[in-house]
Amino acid sequence: MSAAGQHILVYPFPTSGHFIPFLDLTHRLLNRRLTVTVLVTPNNLHLLDPLLTRHASSSLHHLLLPDMDPLPAPNLPARLRRLRDLHYPALLQWFQSLTSPPVAIFSDFFLGWTQSLASELGLRRIVFSPSSSFSYSLNMSLCRESLRIDDPQAENQTLSFPDIPNSPKYPAYQINSIYRTYKDADPDKEFYRRNWLQNLESWGVVFNTFSDLEAIYIDHLKKEIMGHDRIWAVGPVLGDDGLDTTNRGGSSSVPFQELVAWLDSRDDNSVVYVSFGSHYVLTLKQMDVVASGLEESGVNFVWSVREPKASQVSRDHGVIPDGFEDRVAGKGFLIKGWAPQLAVLRHRAVGAFLTHCGWNSTLEGIAAGVVMLTWPMGADQFTNTKLLVDECGVGIRVGESTQNIPESSTLARMLVESLDGSRAERSQAKMLSEEALNAVNGGTSDNDLGSLVKAINEIKPSTGSNKI
Repeated sequence: MSAAGQHILVYPFPTSGHFIPFLDLTHRLLNRRLTVTVLVTPNNLHLLDPLLTRHASSSLHHLLLPDMDPLPAPNLPARLRRLRDLHYPALLQWFQSLTSPPVAIFSDFFLGWTQSLASELGLRRIVFSPSSSFSYSLNMSLCRESLRIDDPQAENQTLSFPDIPNSPKYPAYQINSIYRTYKDADPDKEFYRRNWLQNLESWGVVFNTFSDLEAIYIDHLKKEIMGHDRIWAVGPVLGDDGLDTTNRGGSSSVPFQELVAWLDSRDDNSVVYVSFGSHYVLTLKQMDVVASGLEESGVNFVWSVREPKASQVSRDHGVIPDGFEDRVAGKGFLIKGWAPQLAVLRHRAVGAFLTHCGWNSTLEGIAAGVVMLTWPMGADQFTNTKLLVDECGVGIRVGESTQNIPESSTLARMLVESLDGSRAERSQAKMLSEEALNAVNGGTSDNDLGSLVKAINEIKPSTGSNKI
């Protein structure tokens, strides 16, 4: 291979849960000598700083395009359409202005419309999935076949997916509302569906997962969905490989050394880490149950609390109960804002994780080898819960969104039990952690990453034809 590999455009979806793992993967691609231009918006430019300080300006570039209109979009399809309308013409002009443009567009699965751009430019497009291959399979099933729902208001109606391995079943409320409640003729639904279907036209798909975790779904995608082997499982990508993980995704809202000192003073596997992700704000009832459960349990805990922004405040958003911090002094450590989650989970004192089961949190918990108390809130989190609890045996079901909120006494008991070293979930978690770490250190994910880079380096530069 030449001193520098092929040049690609990396286009993450501009939210932290999608952006951060894509940058983690970009770091690994740069370490494999690819040249990368990352598309960023002003709101996310700071997330690129660790890579810009780590990699030479000759191999890492950034393309700054505007953020969307600050007015909130009414729904996700409308947001995706706005992004397409804003960035498509700018990207087309940028590519056409270059004498040696990138040979491929590597974009998030929410940006299916970039397939049209790639075709117009005569380029290959590669999809990045920041979610599991299980979840990806479900989305493909939903967009290829219309759901048959007798009553859209019947939230507990069971929906089955026999075309997916293990034939998963879900109560209706756990399925994306775009497929469940929008009419087939709705333009938002049709745009969202077409956006997903364009991922089928891509040259290949890269997953932040590993073979030992999801082999059956990866194989399903190769044989039944994509019809080829250009499916690469390269995870878990967690900001390692020379990057500082203490500030992954942003600076901690508490002094990092203060947090580490608190954890250092605790016994091994004696702390529960609690976080429901970077976006979800607990309801009043959920907040009261979590706070009461933690207090009643008496366990040591670190709680990353997401408080509502001014634009999110409503009567149903929960806040930390008055006097709570005083009552749990010595037992609890509260973080109000961004937390160095990966560093916390990897600390020897942390033995369990109360989580919403977002895919990034799921992979971080798996890699850390902790028992996971699952409380999914939406999106792909119900599917991730099935994977953790039913297939991997490393999770314990606690709650489900607002439909199934446990009693505080039940949650307290589960918090205590999650730290029991004799539980089967603990030994399973340690075993799965070893498989995850082996995958990215000379194992299957490392091999897939090498195969991906080799395939990219073999792409011939475009001659302007859209026949790829």
